[in-house]
Amino acid sequence: MPAKKKAPAKVSVAESVIILIVMLLILGWSVIAWGLAPEVPVLFTIAMLILWAKLRHWSWDDIQGGIIDGVHIAIIPIFIFILIGALIAVWIKAGIIPAIMVLGFHLVSGQFFVPSVFLICSIVGLAIGSGFTTISTVGIALFGIGASMHANPALVAGAIISGAVFGDKMSPLSDSTNLASAVAESELFAHIKNMMWSTTPSFLVALILFWILGNSGTIHTEQIQQTINILSKNFPISWWAALPILLMFICAWRKIPAIPTLFANIILTSIMIFIQDPSFKPAAFVDLITNGFVAKTSSKSVNALLSRGGITSMMATVALIIATLALGGLLMKFGVVQTAMKPLTDRLRRPGSLITATILSGIGVNLFVGEQYLSVILPGRAFKQSFDKLGLSPLALSRVLEDGGSVINYLIPWGVAGSFAASTLGVSVLAFLPFTFFSLFSPVFSILSGLTGIGLKWKDGQQKQAAK
Repeated sequence: MPAKKKAPAKVSVAESVIILIVMLLILGWSVIAWGLAPEVPVLFTIAMLILWAKLRHWSWDDIQGGIIDGVHIAIIPIFIFILIGALIAVWIKAGIIPAIMVLGFHLVSGQFFVPSVFLICSIVGLAIGSGFTTISTVGIALFGIGASMHANPALVAGAIISGAVFGDKMSPLSDSTNLASAVAESELFAHIKNMMWSTTPSFLVALILFWILGNSGTIHTEQIQQTINILSKNFPISWWAALPILLMFICAWRKIPAIPTLFANIILTSIMIFIQDPSFKPAAFVDLITNGFVAKTSSKSVNALLSRGGITSMMATVALIIATLALGGLLMKFGVVQTAMKPLTDRLRRPGSLITATILSGIGVNLFVGEQYLSVILPGRAFKQSFDKLGLSPLALSRVLEDGGSVINYLIPWGVAGSFAASTLGVSVLAFLPFTFFSLFSPVFSILSGLTGIGLKWKDGQQKQAAK
């Protein structure tokens, strides 16, 4: 008779904590200390985790199942990233992004440029409910303006991402906002209203800091005019460029999902391209969609800014997403994350400590797994019962999940959102991290709310003083 397979031993709390610490050291040291791209360190971490799993008698079927479980939730986001790559390419070719840049040059001043970037991205993100789309469309145009004005690229990127994150967080059209509300079982619009307790002070502090840091900018008039002339000469700059933008807002207002919205926008913009240039060959169009737009103007800086987009430009991000989610799936399959979090959920008795622990757990999941949705789902499931026991409203939990989960993913070099923003804007996560003020202050004000009881919602609807 064949020998009976030994069942895998249950991971202990100490062992799970050691695994997570070793993972963080590998990823952090590789990306931060050595400056490596995160893909290979993540793959190395997966290999080490698989080796540990085999030593603990996990089967190959279990390991492969964990990878599949982790990756399958990213199929839609991956497809969206591919479409965004195509959208960026056709938006540049059709003159959409150059037209936004020209308009921006006429509207902004050097003195108020950075806070203006933050406000514009906040409004656009709030309207369309997608931080990724905001960064990859209006964000690219504003980044180009900032480069022409010799503004600090990391500061401009921080303002773009902060505004996009604010809009994504507060929009009823946002996937992450709906997810946090669903996980906590809170009503969507009540959840959005309740987030104002931490969102409003974070927004105001970010705006003040952008105002201070961006207040020393000056416009180089001659260079700005030269850039406008180059854009006007090489791209079709007209009010027709507003059509794809208007379509995007209409789709958001009609609550049309991201995939059909992006397809519709790509099709409309493609029609505009062939109307503008009837001689444009189908083969050239396919190359544009696949490999992106290559600017060939007389300005090296404009060429560097507008040579981007295409499906292939998203492949590094897609590879990182797949590897990161595979890592997260394995950690969940082996019970590492759940086991490490259990002692916290069993011992928390005070609102302030509970909210702080939930925030830190969301940040921890972002660090260890690098996935925005899991940073909401895992702490939500782990701490929901603790919130119920203390009599806290589901609104308290849903706000915390946003403040410690979805907004933090943009600050993680190996995170899905962070790597997307870095590859789209061409600025590393570690460079723009210190300037992404909205994401940095959101968990701070959420913790303060828990410690002071200000804005803390209870099941009976009445304010209670939080125990320190």
